Amino acid sequence: MSVSAESLSMPASATSAAGAAAASSSSNDTLTQSDFLQLMVTQMQNQDPTSPADPSQFLGQLAQMSEVSSLANMQTSLSSLSSSLLSTQAISGASLVGHDVLSAGTTGSLASGGTMSGAVQTPAGATSLAVAVTDANGNVVDTFSVTPQSGLTAFTWNGMTSSGANAAAGQYTFAVTGIVNGATQAVTPLIESTVQSVTIDTTSQSLDLNTNNGVIPMSNVVSVD
Repeated sequence: MSVSAESLSMPASATSAAGAAAASSSSNDTLTQSDFLQLMVTQMQNQDPTSPADPSQFLGQLAQMSEVSSLANMQTSLSSLSSSLLSTQAISGASLVGHDVLSAGTTGSLASGGTMSGAVQTPAGATSLAVAVTDANGNVVDTFSVTPQSGLTAFTWNGMTSSGANAAAGQYTFAVTGIVNGATQAVTPLIESTVQSVTIDTTSQSLDLNTNNGVIPMSNVVSVD
């Protein structure tokens, strides 16, 4: 950390010492803390004993320089800590590759001949759950029922239409309704996705999961299988 040489006010008797300190300063005409201390000592050694300089000005400037240096060191430490946290987050995220995660969402991707899975947080008092599957054009291709379980109720669509044909590969949307305390209620689904890679957003320092169903923020993940 350095301060501008022009910002330092020095007694006249220290002029020759200032030249020596300036010679050792950096090419951008700044004085380091070490240069300033050398200048202060030289000034005191060469001052007129009959008219000693007031050291309070030097001490005040030195205190300011020390404060700025401390703030710079703190900033460096915080930057180092931030980098370490990002590295740890990246290592933790890499361990999720190949795993299935559940996150809030309604749409997923069906591979040719494949299936799709999800779950819901079972509402208290639910006696039945129904899942409707629609294609990218909004057409309902299948519906099926699921027996409510305590906590998470998982469901799997077999990838077939209600007529028994294999559904075409592509994007499909799930809508879940339940009978809760005798009334019909919409229930937010959770979609299962497979993690393919991870990305760290250095701006927000958040972890994003790149999955077969798109990018999912780690903060949206409910469970990992």
